Amino acid sequence: MNSAPAQDQPAATGEKRKARWRALHWQIAIALLAAAAFGALLGPQPAFVAACEFVGTLFLNALKMLIVPLILASMISAMLGLGDQGVLGKLGLRTATFFVLTTAVSVLTGLLLVNLVAPGLVDGEAAGAQLGLSADTDDVMGRIEDRGSGDLLAVILRMVPPNLIAAAAQGEMLALIFFGILFGYFASRLPAARAEQQREFWGGLYEIMIAITGWVMRFAPLGVFALVAKTVATTGWSAVGPLMKFFLVVLIGLLIQLLVWLPLILRFVAGVSPLRHLRVTVPALLTAFSTSSSAATLPVSFDCLRRGAGVSPQVSGFVLPLGCTVNMNGTALYECVAAMFIAQAYGLEMSFVTQVLVVALAIVTSVGVAGIPSASLVAIAVILGTIGLPLEGVGLILAVDRVLDMARTAINVYGDTVCAVVVARFEGEDGVLGEPAIARFNRPEAG
Repeated sequence: MNSAPAQDQPAATGEKRKARWRALHWQIAIALLAAAAFGALLGPQPAFVAACEFVGTLFLNALKMLIVPLILASMISAMLGLGDQGVLGKLGLRTATFFVLTTAVSVLTGLLLVNLVAPGLVDGEAAGAQLGLSADTDDVMGRIEDRGSGDLLAVILRMVPPNLIAAAAQGEMLALIFFGILFGYFASRLPAARAEQQREFWGGLYEIMIAITGWVMRFAPLGVFALVAKTVATTGWSAVGPLMKFFLVVLIGLLIQLLVWLPLILRFVAGVSPLRHLRVTVPALLTAFSTSSSAATLPVSFDCLRRGAGVSPQVSGFVLPLGCTVNMNGTALYECVAAMFIAQAYGLEMSFVTQVLVVALAIVTSVGVAGIPSASLVAIAVILGTIGLPLEGVGLILAVDRVLDMARTAINVYGDTVCAVVVARFEGEDGVLGEPAIARFNRPEAG
């Protein structure tokens, strides 16, 4: 009687291994590695690049298609589910505190590394003349020359658009979030019957958007392959050489944020397993890396936290849309390191007070200019102008900006998911990253 189970055990183990390799995060990871290999091997061949651009744009458009209804549905559903104003105040305060503290830690990490390594110096001398400026400097200067600290004040104007439909069409997420908070707050104040109707409608729309996201993510490996293969084929890795020290300083800083500071918060503040969290958020991280867009990754982040981590729609619906707009751990670190690198390359001695100013500006500008084109480059231009450096210094980093943009976007998204887990735990959600959620996430049919 005991022989049958003994014989079935190896087969069951084999099926589990096959199921694990069929999981979405492994498929995306394999696609990412294959894209890097094929892109480097084939190079900028017109037919290959055109095919990758078509497939990659199609996948990216599918993700972006979900953003507006998903943000509105999630934010309004979250507001309707929060209940009284006191709960909203606590949730908002905890979220804002996490955003500010983790961004500050990220920037200080970058500042420490850039002072220790000094990537802008070669044999103790300023490396600006040896590095030269990128050929694209004039083009970038044309895009950022009219930008400045006034863009920080424009954040408030972007929150209250004259036309919500136009703001949605232009992807103004701050406007959508602000409207969603207002709508959800006042909808929750309706008479009980009408408030329940609103709750049912927006909850249903949220469920529909999550289901569509699951369907779109079935094509994620193909989309990731196309996006990354095109980037590697057209950009290559040769440009990294002259800027290797700067490139590595940024990457090491981002990895410290990913593998040290945020996991410590998960372990000792949220009381959950950092490895489990990383495991369930891998699809979101790889999607963010390949698309370089926190907004486009938002549907995937929702799916990971809801199905993989077990975070409630109320918390994830409030934290994630806000986070992908204002929580920029990786971007702030990059801005700080880039500004310090350019200062070193120009031979500028940075005093302690000036470096504190750079830290403060990196934190503020990572939020304030996130919604405008060339956001990080604009923020760096603001910092350079404040500390008295020529804006042309931006040209020093253009050669590696695209690759580092992919990396810092992944850290931005990871920070958002960590915040959602931490806030959920403080809100008393006990099943976050528990065994049932992990088991659901590992089912191959879910991908």
